[in-house]
Amino acid sequence: MRHNVISKAICGLAAIGLVGAPSVPAADARSIARPPAVNPVNCSIFSRVNENRYSNRRASSGVMNSRKPSVQNALPSPPPAPVQVAPAKQATAAGFAAAERSIAPYPYPRPRPQLQERERYDGKEVASIKRVVDEPVSTFAVDVDTGSYSNVRRFLNEGRLPPEAAVRTEEMINYFRYDYPKPKNRTTPFSVSTDMSATPWNESSRLLRIGLRGYDIDSAERPRANLVFLVDVSGSMNSRAKLPLVKSTLTALAGELRRDDRVSIVVYSGTVGTLLAPTSNKAHVKEAVDCLYASGSTAGGDALKLAYSTARQNFLKGGINRIIMATDGDFNVGTSNTDELKKYVAKQRESGVTLTMLGYGSGNIRDELMEGIANVGNGNYAYIDSAMEARKVLGSELSSTLFTIAKDVKIQIEFNPAHVKEYRLIGYENRLLAEEDFNNDKIDAGDIGAGHQVTALYEIMPTKAAGWLPERRYPANRVVEWQPDFNGEMANVKLRYKLPEESKSRLITRQISADGLSNARQPRGDMAFAVAVAAFGQKLRGDKYLGDYGFQNIGRLSGNGGDYWRQEFRKLNDVANSNSRS
Repeated sequence: MRHNVISKAICGLAAIGLVGAPSVPAADARSIARPPAVNPVNCSIFSRVNENRYSNRRASSGVMNSRKPSVQNALPSPPPAPVQVAPAKQATAAGFAAAERSIAPYPYPRPRPQLQERERYDGKEVASIKRVVDEPVSTFAVDVDTGSYSNVRRFLNEGRLPPEAAVRTEEMINYFRYDYPKPKNRTTPFSVSTDMSATPWNESSRLLRIGLRGYDIDSAERPRANLVFLVDVSGSMNSRAKLPLVKSTLTALAGELRRDDRVSIVVYSGTVGTLLAPTSNKAHVKEAVDCLYASGSTAGGDALKLAYSTARQNFLKGGINRIIMATDGDFNVGTSNTDELKKYVAKQRESGVTLTMLGYGSGNIRDELMEGIANVGNGNYAYIDSAMEARKVLGSELSSTLFTIAKDVKIQIEFNPAHVKEYRLIGYENRLLAEEDFNNDKIDAGDIGAGHQVTALYEIMPTKAAGWLPERRYPANRVVEWQPDFNGEMANVKLRYKLPEESKSRLITRQISADGLSNARQPRGDMAFAVAVAAFGQKLRGDKYLGDYGFQNIGRLSGNGGDYWRQEFRKLNDVANSNSRS
């Protein structure tokens, strides 16, 4: 009799979807996803995983309860109640642009500082000075990632300076927008501009800025999108700074969806499953978001396989096919080796599916993994530290995040030794390429999306200046006294890029006059702000070439006014100044 009661109870639970078959390792989306005929949302996968754990714990302990199992006990712990965010005072139907100007940047209580022993960064040393006579050519891949800036902001808002390895100056600079001209037409997908100023921290050197700006598109103009949102719901994501912000990100994404887009959601913890089958229904996306809660270990490697399988099954020819992975990067089940994951992702990009990484939280961030696989996945890496940032990345900047207008973009500059004796590239240490890689179309490089901007700063030393490096003993190893100056050319800048559907690169060439070397003035306006951000990043990295130039100098250089993000930068600089003295 007792066994009959238990059997009936289990059958009843199965009938309402609380007990199901054990989860199957990810291999094919069709083997896990519920057919979306009625409702594409499959929240029961959380119940199934929880019940399996419940049953396994009871079996392993040898305990048999003769009472009828309680439905309440069989259910998973309910997700934490969403934090109610007070509406911005001046936010209106104008959308995200209005919200960004008015909403509080940190709607959730700031997390308590946590120990950082498990956070991993692949920081590079500050680049050394190069002699033009030895290395006249500098080559690097562009980078539109912004994750380092928002991660640095997180550290500063917690009341401490970031580790030097967490700071990538190029991502700090590229977080902001500058007044570069729009491309004249879309035949060339981005404009190229250069300007020069004196160096605020070194009266002998000059700063050369190279700026790229991609053409803009609006939401109605971009191609259809097939997006697979890959969400980490492991126990490490059970934090206010993690899963609630993932939900904010998904909500921001849902608000930007068009009726002809498709969105899927794959979730993973100890097991992997499809929470949301492909849909364009915003209500279904929000319903799936409400199901999310965190528990278990992290099978990130298997999750990637299911996500790529889902993206390929719903591939849109001529459309946007992208996986957006939301995680703290703490893969502790399955493949977690950075090099192995990068090889897998690099192979998968051949299918036309790209990968964007979104990082969350603190304490166990795998920054080196997330940035690395985003680079090889032809996507980008952003760190989400607030609901405001979630709106920025997948709200107002959705088109540039998703729609690639130029791929494998490389920059190469050759300095004329008649005018430049030494130089250094500020940032981009992990994006450097060999000189011969520039003309090799097989070499992967950075991609530019619609509306993206890329800024690179070189500090250069004129030939007649004393310079950083000591004079060499032997005359043949020194800079020659006279060389033809090619009609006053200081440098020659070359850019290579491919259009999204092409495999052969195109070339852009610009010559830079040496006139600016002698009549350069201190940076002003837009240039001054870019230089201030560069100095801020380098100061946090411990750049010895800044000398005594400090945060107070940076604050003055950054000027006044500007949009919300520029004003926030000045406040962060003040916080860094206070922490550096404490």
